[in-house]
Amino acid sequence: MTTRIETEALVIGAGPVGLFQVFQLGLQGIACQVVDALPHVGGQCAELYADKPIYDIPGIPVCTGRELVARLQQQIAPFPTSFHLGQQVKRIERQSDGRLQVDTTAGKLFLASTVFIAAGVGAFVPRHLMLDGLDAFLGTQVFAEDAQHSRWAGQHMVVAGDGDAALQTCLQACEGAEAAASVTLLHRRDQFSARPERVAQMRQACTAGRMRFVAGQPTGLRAEGGRLQALELLNPQGETEWLSLDVLQTCLGLSPKLGPVAQWGLAMERKQLVVNTENFGTSEPGIFAVGDINTYPGKKKLILCGFHEATLAAFGALALLRPAEKTLLQYTTTSTLLHKRLGIA
Repeated sequence: MTTRIETEALVIGAGPVGLFQVFQLGLQGIACQVVDALPHVGGQCAELYADKPIYDIPGIPVCTGRELVARLQQQIAPFPTSFHLGQQVKRIERQSDGRLQVDTTAGKLFLASTVFIAAGVGAFVPRHLMLDGLDAFLGTQVFAEDAQHSRWAGQHMVVAGDGDAALQTCLQACEGAEAAASVTLLHRRDQFSARPERVAQMRQACTAGRMRFVAGQPTGLRAEGGRLQALELLNPQGETEWLSLDVLQTCLGLSPKLGPVAQWGLAMERKQLVVNTENFGTSEPGIFAVGDINTYPGKKKLILCGFHEATLAAFGALALLRPAEKTLLQYTTTSTLLHKRLGIA
């Protein structure tokens, strides 16, 4: 049987607001676990704004999304936190003792006294190539999640996409003992959203004959004996051609999906969780929602607003978890207790 992980708090979402929620819980002496659908922390900042400047974080005139995530990780370092990445929460169920059982797509079971939903605009999931019949080969010859060497070793591989992930996957598949038999980058046109240096590396590899680029839009497929054999392409000249392959790796970016949140029985309004502004609790006691996933009168979808919400939610959790204790407002400047928790005593 799967062992249930017992925790006082479970944070769903490892974006900036989720990470700051961990910090605020830590200041209150509340240990937590974190679940995120992405294979790394950072959420929307890491996926959409990794190298773009952010100017409205208090005290930081400018930083990139990547830098902000790194600073937040540094800030929560004093608090022992376990991250469970690459998995979505699929069910939340109240138990007879009042705690919440949380199940993930990876088979993890959590028994949490409080839950904090910091899922932003939803879980980020890979975009799939929309082509009739292609789903039949998902997980065997067609892959949308992170590329792995074992999939392409000795295989004729096609990588669909135009971003850094697609070009980097091609370059990795060209090298080493587990190199692919051939590597083809597929995109509808000879223009790319990847960084210039990555594009230069790709073009150099093409010139050296280690890989090739094919421009075209997939319009169909050919399969024989239950195996995907080739993609039908419409090339820029308006002609049809066939592209043979053993493995198709799609790197088409990520898109946010609200997913199972809508089935958790929480009050919602326009696909957002309704919360109060005292402690950002949802309609279900013990479940809080912070960041872009929530809504209330005057709501603004800003990171700094999410930080404020996470702070009050942590105090709300403390009142539930330690009802006999008087909740005192302490300051990190002067509190010896907070200094001890921060490891600076």
